[in-house]
Amino acid sequence: MSDDTWLVVGLGNPGPQYAGNRHNVGAMVIDHLAERAGALLRTHKAGASAESVRLGTPPGTRAIIGIPHSYMNLSGGPTKGLASFFSVPPERTIVLHDELDIPFGEVRLKLGGGEGGHNGLRSISSSFGTKDYLRVRIGIGRPPGRMDAASYVLKDFSSTERKELPFLVDDAADAVELLIERGLTDAQQVVHAPRP
Repeated sequence: MSDDTWLVVGLGNPGPQYAGNRHNVGAMVIDHLAERAGALLRTHKAGASAESVRLGTPPGTRAIIGIPHSYMNLSGGPTKGLASFFSVPPERTIVLHDELDIPFGEVRLKLGGGEGGHNGLRSISSSFGTKDYLRVRIGIGRPPGRMDAASYVLKDFSSTERKELPFLVDDAADAVELLIERGLTDAQQVVHAPRP
């Protein structure tokens, strides 16, 4: 792979019973990016579905987009497998994941930092041996009342949220392309700007 290739991985759990869960919003964004690029994800020997696409303003930047086939807490193996196969370093790896600490509908970008109790991130940090990879944090908000966070992330989005979900997925996909095109600082200024 050339030095300018990126790896973009969306986290979730495999199987139709999890497809609409809040925990799978990262994987939803990868499906959306594939659709935008007119690409079909294919099974890769790293234990993921993946495809090479061009993201951003044409001609676009080459990126491998993928979804691990493993359960969330084992996301590190397939992610590291793709990174190794395509020779992409952690600093050019973008991980899309659900984030309880961000209100539903908002997207935030960051490099490195803690995992905030997110088992998918913990697994990736462990497999990479570093926390210094890029994250697109997709806000799902906090569980209502006394609901356990683990139960909340494994529930489907509410009917109200489902109306807004396409916009959130689209915003997160835009954030990925912006991050690749303009770098973290510039992308943060756009993505984190207050809405009019």
